[in-house]
Amino acid sequence: MQKDHLLEKKEALDALNNAKFGWFHIKACLVSGIGFFTDAYDLFIIQLAVIMIGMVYYHDEVRDGDIIIKKADKLYPVSETLLKQSALIGTLIGQLLFGYLADLLGRKKMYGTELLIIVFTTITSAFASNTASPNGLTVVGMLIIWRFFLGIGIGGDYPLSAIITSEFANTKNRGAMIAAVFAMQGFGILTGSIVSLIVLFSFNNQLNNGDPFNYLQVDHIWRIIVAFGAVPGLVAIYFRMTIPETPRFTMDIKGDVEKGTRNIQQVLQKDDTTFADSSQEEKKFKEQKPSFRELKQYLSKWKNGKVLLGTAMAWFALDVGFYGINLNQSTILKQIGFGGGSNLTQYEILKQAIYGNLITSALGTVPGYWLTVLFVDKWGRKTIQIMGFVALTILFLVMGLCKDILGQFLFITLYTLANLFNNFGPNATTFIIPGEVFPTRYRSTCHGISAAAGKLGAIISQVWFLGLGADNFKAIMLTFAIFMIIGLAFTFLIPETKGKSLEEISQGQEQSNQIIPR
Repeated sequence: MQKDHLLEKKEALDALNNAKFGWFHIKACLVSGIGFFTDAYDLFIIQLAVIMIGMVYYHDEVRDGDIIIKKADKLYPVSETLLKQSALIGTLIGQLLFGYLADLLGRKKMYGTELLIIVFTTITSAFASNTASPNGLTVVGMLIIWRFFLGIGIGGDYPLSAIITSEFANTKNRGAMIAAVFAMQGFGILTGSIVSLIVLFSFNNQLNNGDPFNYLQVDHIWRIIVAFGAVPGLVAIYFRMTIPETPRFTMDIKGDVEKGTRNIQQVLQKDDTTFADSSQEEKKFKEQKPSFRELKQYLSKWKNGKVLLGTAMAWFALDVGFYGINLNQSTILKQIGFGGGSNLTQYEILKQAIYGNLITSALGTVPGYWLTVLFVDKWGRKTIQIMGFVALTILFLVMGLCKDILGQFLFITLYTLANLFNNFGPNATTFIIPGEVFPTRYRSTCHGISAAAGKLGAIISQVWFLGLGADNFKAIMLTFAIFMIIGLAFTFLIPETKGKSLEEISQGQEQSNQIIPR
């Protein structure tokens, strides 16, 4: 009986691995991708919002004789860092929590929950305000709290979207499918700039009415652009809730080969709206839920542990640089005179900051993601990751050592190339690889650990940026270059997964996923 079910499982998974790319694959990418669009929009819109919040709630009064002149200022460095850090800390926790729960309870049970958290906390963030009590929380304090919980939802999306896409994908297109999901980050970042520009233009008359510091209008602008992040999430919630459980989880952890096989057959027949519910049927096999003890035994073997070390450390090193430049993009561009200037009005300051984000995301970020989609199944994940780390090392070194002689145009060109090779490189592949290289029983947990290591790097980068200060630009860029070299070194611990099924990748690694008759 056990041999029959093992054969049935193999045949079913072979059919899934060898299936032609079809509508269900597109639907899986879209359902997962909308979530990542929302994640990126909400996570990175803060870099523009903090400029506006600083104008509204943090400004100095400067006296010119008996005349009081209000001068637009910015958030205190510690407040700005905490505001950016809060979502990253929440994301780290969400990645670990949802990664583990998806292996324990199932991918389907957790999918959609994280998006509900994101939508709710995005809306509450847009309505954050000072409390009535003189000693109560400020608007920044409220935002820090809400963005922490927003981060938990965003963190849950990382392992869930990667694993669900990976486990439904065919072998030939698996890398491109996971990369396409992650590529929606690029559109999320780009849309944040476009929405900000449209909203800013709509307030053009109010901001240019003779009052150089019209705080109420700017307050409206940042709230509108933050609130918009809830819209795509609302669209995706229903589809997240109705996506079926992955056949691999059903077979390997639930132990129900028959249901897993039926689900695969229905997917391949493009009948993905109704899936058989065997909850009332007599279970023929015992569930084998993964445990921490079992995971520890698996990782204690170097051939397995080194893979997690490689995925986690490469992601950690990458995110030091990636979040270092992306969450501080407006500040970095000011270092070369783009978006700065003491004589600029609020409108001009905001317009230049948005233009800077728009240029780098349109010319670097978005193309980089989709170049990965195009080449990841042809060149391989490891090749693209190595290429990206090498290119980023060179670019950070040049920007750090030669900033004063590059000029504005050349610096922005190199900065845009850094965004390109972040995404046509390790920012995409560090997301793809952990969704493939681990067995089904630990796949989501290990992806969550790898992603959380990345967010730890992002948190460290913000603290480092605060400690050195934007004026110490050379040291910041050289530090990023060092971390790119570290990421490159750990990449060599990771196996290439191009052209291999998930079962072939896991073959030879110890795992306790045999089907046990009841």
